Amino acid sequence: MKARAVGYLSRREHSRLELGRKLARFGEEEEVRAVLDTLEKEGWLSTERYAQSVVHRLAAKQGTVRIMYELRQHGVADAQIADLRSDLEATELARAREVWRKRFGELPADAAQRAKQLRFLMSRGFGQATIKQVLRGTDLDDPGDSD
Repeated sequence: MKARAVGYLSRREHSRLELGRKLARFGEEEEVRAVLDTLEKEGWLSTERYAQSVVHRLAAKQGTVRIMYELRQHGVADAQIADLRSDLEATELARAREVWRKRFGELPADAAQRAKQLRFLMSRGFGQATIKQVLRGTDLDDPGDSD
């Protein structure tokens, strides 16, 4: 079972919860727990590394809310999530602007387009305040230039 777990971890990072679910069909609960404990002690399994890999993978296209949800779903501790949240929130406006620019590139001309763009950014997990700023179209390089 340990070889199977190492195989999973060699392909990509997994959270303890996620790897435990995958291994559950191959052994008893106690055996799975023992393998997971061993892998953590040996450095193969790290929830911190997993959380960092999720943030790295999703940050360019997802908002803070969506990334935090993903981490919670995979059993990352609230303390680790809080540490990552501040970094993500600091860059959320720039990330949202880039996602919006790739998809739309121009400000909405009417209420229907505005609603479409708003729904798109919300579905990506960006916060309402961030979305409002993006759809206002203020220049990120010069935040004081909002007439």
